[in-house]
Amino acid sequence: MVKKIKLFFVCSRNKWRSLTAEKIFHGINNYDVRSAGTEDSARIKVTSGHVGWADIIFAMEKKHVRRLRDKFNNELLSKKLICLDIPDDYQYMDEDLIEILKARVSEHIDVPE
Repeated sequence: MVKKIKLFFVCSRNKWRSLTAEKIFHGINNYDVRSAGTEDSARIKVTSGHVGWADIIFAMEKKHVRRLRDKFNNELLSKKLICLDIPDDYQYMDEDLIEILKARVSEHIDVPE
C-alpha cells in the first residue's frame, strides 16, 4: 500500500488561504491534508501534534515560517518546511488564490492539471 503524503498548510487565522489549500488539495493523489493558523484567533490553531503529523508543511508567508520555528523548532528539524510567499490578499476559494496555490505547491509535489 502506498503511504499517504501528509500535507499541512499554515496561514494566520486558518480562514482563507490555508483553508482553501486544504480544500483544493484534499483527495488529490491520495494526499492527506490539514490546515491551521499561527494566531491565537485562528479557527484551528497550529499544535505540535499537527507538526509531528505532517510530512510537508507549507507556510503562506515568512512570518508563519518564523512563528513555526519559534514555537516548534525541535519538531521541525526532520520536516520539510516550505514558504509559498502568498500574501493575505485573498478570500476563501478565490480563483486567483487557487491558481497561485496550485502553481507554487506543484513545484514541490505532484499536482495534476
